[in-house]
Amino acid sequence: MNIKKWEVCHLDKDRAARLAEEYAIPFFLAMLLDIRGLTQPEDIQAVLGGEAPLSDPFQMKGMDQAVERIRQAIEGFERIAVYGDYDADGVTATAMLYTYLEAVGADVLYYIPQREGEGYGMNRHAVETLHQEGVKLIITVDNGISSLEEVALARELGMDVVITDHHRPHESLPDAAALIDAHQPGDQSPCKDLSGAGVVLKLLTALEDGDSQGILEEYADLAALGTIGDVVPLLGENRTIVKAGLRLIGQGGRPGVDALLEQSAIHREPTATTLAFTAIPRINATGRMGAPERAVRLLTCEEEEDAAGLAAEICGENDRRRQVEAQIAQEAMARIEADPQLRHSRVLVVDGEGWHHGVIGIVASRITERYGKPCFVISVDGEEARGSGRSVEGFSLFEAVSSCGDFLLRFGGHPMAAGATMRPEDVGRFREGLNEYAKQHCPQMPVPVLRLDCRLNPASLSPEMPRALERLEPFGSGNPQPLFGLYGMELRDITPVGNGGHLRLSLVKNGAALTCMRFGMTKEDFPYTVGERLDLAVTLELREFRGEQQLTVAARDVKLSGLDLEGYVQQYQTYEKYLRRESLTALEAAQLTPSREELAALYRYLAAHSGGTLGFQSLTMALAPKGFGLGKLLLGLDMLEERGLAKFRRQGERLGVQLLPTQGKVDIFASPVFQKLRELAGAC
Repeated sequence: MNIKKWEVCHLDKDRAARLAEEYAIPFFLAMLLDIRGLTQPEDIQAVLGGEAPLSDPFQMKGMDQAVERIRQAIEGFERIAVYGDYDADGVTATAMLYTYLEAVGADVLYYIPQREGEGYGMNRHAVETLHQEGVKLIITVDNGISSLEEVALARELGMDVVITDHHRPHESLPDAAALIDAHQPGDQSPCKDLSGAGVVLKLLTALEDGDSQGILEEYADLAALGTIGDVVPLLGENRTIVKAGLRLIGQGGRPGVDALLEQSAIHREPTATTLAFTAIPRINATGRMGAPERAVRLLTCEEEEDAAGLAAEICGENDRRRQVEAQIAQEAMARIEADPQLRHSRVLVVDGEGWHHGVIGIVASRITERYGKPCFVISVDGEEARGSGRSVEGFSLFEAVSSCGDFLLRFGGHPMAAGATMRPEDVGRFREGLNEYAKQHCPQMPVPVLRLDCRLNPASLSPEMPRALERLEPFGSGNPQPLFGLYGMELRDITPVGNGGHLRLSLVKNGAALTCMRFGMTKEDFPYTVGERLDLAVTLELREFRGEQQLTVAARDVKLSGLDLEGYVQQYQTYEKYLRRESLTALEAAQLTPSREELAALYRYLAAHSGGTLGFQSLTMALAPKGFGLGKLLLGLDMLEERGLAKFRRQGERLGVQLLPTQGKVDIFASPVFQKLRELAGAC
């Protein structure tokens, strides 16, 4: 089960009304400004006014030295290597700097390390290769801040290194000719959240003596792709970069980007959201599947025919990436489902032989989304096991991995994502280590939180609402697409669409009817039935249909109206604690322990629905008057099944029910499930 906590943000309607009047904007837009804390004149101007100017690039520490060394290399016709990275940020940053240097007459080449074999950042083999090719200056983009040994090697070989990066540095910094990173000590630049491509944009502006407008007009499209792809906050200067980039992408003119959009089936003005789900995964696919330099070739391509061919290759690579990812995800989830001990652990650690390293991070994200738990996916190859993990807000996966550092070969990351390399024989030890850290430091594991901007009255929905919200775009990290709550909606009809892969829900409340899409959900997986009242977390969008723009309401999540979601989550976690055979408090044991009368009520209810399928939320609410919470319900089901009274098919939030014939009376309290519960309760 993946259970999210719903939180509704605070709204001051009186203040929103004053903002609407003062700035002559729709009240709906003013509500969102208030909800997101954008109530000061400078904040409102930044959102509703024109694009804020970019700050002086020379405020970045090291920019003077970088410009001087690069100009020296250009004028002296020294061979320059742009050393990039294989993700969308690194690729676009490489394309920007390479294109600029080529345009001003520099002798320039680029180098993108392979994810497999070389990994992220500079490496000794690459430095030696560039030396053999006559390179005198290496300029890193989106990497280099941690490459102390590689920079030292370059210096030994007679090469200078200019580092441009946006990652946080370690205590020691490389001995480079120049180092640009807003996170280094002594940096006075105001924007600390630039992507690698954003840092390169600053460098190009400095090389052009501060002409930020001219650089934006030439390179904002690539910088926007890198900024969106790196999931940095779309606020402040990043917002300016992305807005300028979206405008440039919409105008067209860069053959590689145009071809990529054509292959991605983007035939209208692109948004940050559409690019994040279409073009950017295709760029990333080249690095994940082994040929990242092709993405740079595409983005620097000047001929439309060549660009079309490269874009087709890259999209084909993305299709292969999706197939490999889907296969590994299916295998990983099957292993989780087949192993209850694994499935109910605090941190899911799943491993397999020969899983493609380029996609295991995405698979970890999918598993975390499905189960609502931190997850590590590990690929075992020969003498090495490499893993990638994703977390949920409130649990630092990096700290958990660090607790295992004494036996890991390599590791790194941040609270929400981490990577680790270990010996294959240490995978089990790693699994135990992460879960022991979680048990000690986070006894009550956090669950994913769904934040709603506000509740809406379905009768008030109109196409004007998403139109008003367009002024808040671009949406992304730090400025998410608004999410709204529709509460107490009666479900009238469920219609499969898109070959059964999506659902169209017909809903009504107080006479107001609406249609809501539930994308990526089949009817078999939808745990609600016609007639039930639902709460929905929805987005509002305008989509063109038969030449007209119409309001589309799409559900991101659904729950049963009136469900005590906090209690539901707490009871499920207590049930999992029992399954892990951890000691229970007296209160926890009482929450799980059914009486004979309660079990009889459960049996009668199931008998009335034998042969059917029930949603766990619906079943819990139906039996709540009989004394059941989710934990007690799940344990009661285990007891019935163990004693041969019933057979259940559990699929996500749905339960298939089949009662079995019995011979005589069955002592249900002789169940080992119940006996184990008593043992754990007595051990507290």
